[in-house]
Amino acid sequence: MPTAVVKLYSLFFKYHLKHKLQALAQSAPPPPSPADLFGVASRLDEPAAPANPSFVDGAASKDIHIDPSSALSLRLFLPDTVLASPAGGAGPGGGSANYGGYSPPTGGDCVRLPVMLQFHGGGFVNGGHNSAENDGFCRRIARACDVIVVAVGYRLAPESKYPAAFEDGAKALNWLAKQANLAGCSRSIGKLRRNVGVEGRVFDSFGVSMVEPWLAAHGDPSRCVLLGVSSGANIAEYVCQKAVEAGKLLDPIKVVAQVLMYPFFAGSTPTKSEVKLANSYFYDKAIRNLALKLLLPDEEFSLDHPAVNPLVSRTVPLKCMPPTVMVVAEHDMMRDRAITYCAELRKFNVDAPVLDYKDAVHEFATKDMLLQTPQARACAEDIAIWVKKYISLRGLEFSY
Repeated sequence: MPTAVVKLYSLFFKYHLKHKLQALAQSAPPPPSPADLFGVASRLDEPAAPANPSFVDGAASKDIHIDPSSALSLRLFLPDTVLASPAGGAGPGGGSANYGGYSPPTGGDCVRLPVMLQFHGGGFVNGGHNSAENDGFCRRIARACDVIVVAVGYRLAPESKYPAAFEDGAKALNWLAKQANLAGCSRSIGKLRRNVGVEGRVFDSFGVSMVEPWLAAHGDPSRCVLLGVSSGANIAEYVCQKAVEAGKLLDPIKVVAQVLMYPFFAGSTPTKSEVKLANSYFYDKAIRNLALKLLLPDEEFSLDHPAVNPLVSRTVPLKCMPPTVMVVAEHDMMRDRAITYCAELRKFNVDAPVLDYKDAVHEFATKDMLLQTPQARACAEDIAIWVKKYISLRGLEFSY
């Protein structure tokens, strides 16, 4: 069973969240006009962690606002393993005095790392890519998996109803593809201009470089992984379907695997875990349903909506999905649906193991007060072992 501290924290968390959701429901804004779709990507009452472009706790971070028409933002986490580059930076502080953080070398070979697109949890109405708990989790995953983590600050409900958050996820993946192509163009221009000493970069009409330097120098778009936490797992699964649909249109981006951590799945027919654990820790049945009512438009509300039940009305066959690892907790009422999802994938010979953690609760590996527990650390290590099967360079793979 969970510890007494976890049980007590869960009671306070559910009490606060239930009242917060009820307040949001009562003050829900009217449907926005096409000219008012900016939305919000975080809540003021949640502690945020500032980005730090210098290496702290094994990773440097920076924020990027990629869509001027909405609140969609990203936070990049770069592990300090990039400092092993032969042409590498000047050290943990980077090589740019005026920037005050890490700046990749302009010439020579750089360490190339896979890119992981991460979607935070929070029941579609809470959380943020820059929250303190998500910042800590992303740093841990960046170090454990040795990847560049791109945390997506998608728009939250009820200010932005479905499909806003899901479209933001797809837009972030398309932005990565655009960045990979711009970086390729920049390198080509650099080769042409190297003889005259002009740096090869692509600029917009205002003279600002459109190429994100960390991704351009260190990102390997051919090894892309999607990771979703709780409600973020629903978005990751949707984005994965969009990536499969796009195919070569996303080149050079290739999604090689997805990691779904205790997804926010639902359905009209109750499962055994939903009956047995209806009043489970952190997210119970009442809170889940209230959050979904805030996410889905009134005319579309259904527990079998494709946003929350990916086994219904799919646009991409399960046999076309990439390898998927599922993290579930013993005391999470939504566990059965996650396990069933992987079982359906395995029917089509898709590698889809389930990492089932005993005595664990929903968000046991990502919730702020649980981040430092041995179980949370072990979960990150288990994810890293599995992910590295698909992101390791040829000849360096290992099995688990």
